[in-house]
Amino acid sequence: MGPGPGPGPFPGPAVRVPQRLSPKVLLIDPVRMLPSLLLPLVGVLFVGGFSARSYGYAAAGVIGAVVFAIIRWATFTYEIVGDRLETKRSLISRSVRTIPLERIRGVDVSTPPMHRLLGLTILKIDTGASGGEEEAKLAGVTPEEAERLKAVLLRRTAEPESHAPGEAAPAAGPRERPIIAVPRRWLLYGPLSGAYLLTPFAFAGGLVGLAFQWGDELGFSRDTAWNAGEWLWEHPYLLLALAVLLVVAMPFAGGLMYAIFNWDFTLKRRDGYLVAERGLINRRSVSLESQRVRGYEIVDGLAERWAGVTRVWAIVTGLGDSETRGQLLPDVPRDVAFQVTGDAIGPYRGELRPHPPVARRRRLFRAVFPWLLTALLAAVAAALTGAVLWWVLLVLLLAMAGIGVPLGLDRYASLGHGYDGVRLSVRSGSLRRAQAVVERRAVVGWRLRQTWFQRQAGVLTLIAGVGAGKGGYSAIDVSLPQAVGFPAEVTPEWLTPFLEHNKP
Repeated sequence: MGPGPGPGPFPGPAVRVPQRLSPKVLLIDPVRMLPSLLLPLVGVLFVGGFSARSYGYAAAGVIGAVVFAIIRWATFTYEIVGDRLETKRSLISRSVRTIPLERIRGVDVSTPPMHRLLGLTILKIDTGASGGEEEAKLAGVTPEEAERLKAVLLRRTAEPESHAPGEAAPAAGPRERPIIAVPRRWLLYGPLSGAYLLTPFAFAGGLVGLAFQWGDELGFSRDTAWNAGEWLWEHPYLLLALAVLLVVAMPFAGGLMYAIFNWDFTLKRRDGYLVAERGLINRRSVSLESQRVRGYEIVDGLAERWAGVTRVWAIVTGLGDSETRGQLLPDVPRDVAFQVTGDAIGPYRGELRPHPPVARRRRLFRAVFPWLLTALLAAVAAALTGAVLWWVLLVLLLAMAGIGVPLGLDRYASLGHGYDGVRLSVRSGSLRRAQAVVERRAVVGWRLRQTWFQRQAGVLTLIAGVGAGKGGYSAIDVSLPQAVGFPAEVTPEWLTPFLEHNKP
């Protein structure tokens, strides 16, 4: 783009040159539309008895999809005008979307298999104004164009590095510093996270849904699928064997999916941005502006804790879908996680303070009492009926109550909050323990919450309001002195006017 006034109703300092997506997307869009067209096309063939006319209708449907894809490509343009990005679509009505560059929180670049085959990428722009959805998506640009747009959309302000007299100046381009490249052997930690362990059950559920939805078109009716399910129900040993097979497949299928999504995970710093790249089939690159990162959240489950590994997400202002876009690390050793977060964002140097003993009693009660109450009901039913099933259920419930004791103690041991003068931290949970570390400047308010049971126990939940991430992070079941003293320690200037006003 050269200098000069921009024509049209949007004046700007540069000549406006509307850009289109790569024409190669015309090879992708019809293929992506096939799943939604498959059922109608198969229906047309069946209804027409696979006659010449039915094949003609099916061909017309495919041609219509291709023509529609061409029209969508020809009527969509994007351009950067001054300090904003504009996307336009003029299919039936003219639609213009304007995104100020200063509102852009992150840029997500991914390369699904078909795009990678054709040398294209998908660029998604997040402004934090649309929740979990991207604000704009360019689903077919070259890698070079994606890098150019990232440089403009993220407003790179890198300054040339100094060099000694007589030495050649370094080549122009983005400055990049690697932080960590996760070794592939650490992908073996994947099944510990539990996030992908239900993959076999999801796959089995998908097959059942496919049988019920497309059964007629695939050659068997819904009644056939229903009868097969009833036959399995009448043969419980086969059903049990199938369930055992799915359970055995959980770590293998979960580990495979985890490896596919987190393959060659790298975290680097590039011109004031944290850039996380990962993925085997769909390579994905997410850029987070360092100035908008307000902290991080370290998450681990019981199995991860026993193995000494943890996962990390960034706490970023205005970032939509932070559970996916804000990931800084997959499962890595805890010492590595703390080292990386300290290098990329900043370390937390304080100790977590314990919560009052009543918090321990509350966790033990909630972990044990429901099982004991249910066991009492099962014991009454067993005494009245004498059925073996009730006695077996009673033993299982008592075992669960016993397991609840160490679980409640672990939940209490996981509670904590602290402040090191720069960052505050809160931690809670057991089956999923999360520790949030947030910069002091990110705190925008405090909120106290107390349920009826907490009032009886004399404890409260203190919530630090943060203009980033989840919007608030809780210190659960703190004592009244802690609920008053912690905000006064972190943000004393907020309380000083009230204290001076009450001085005699």
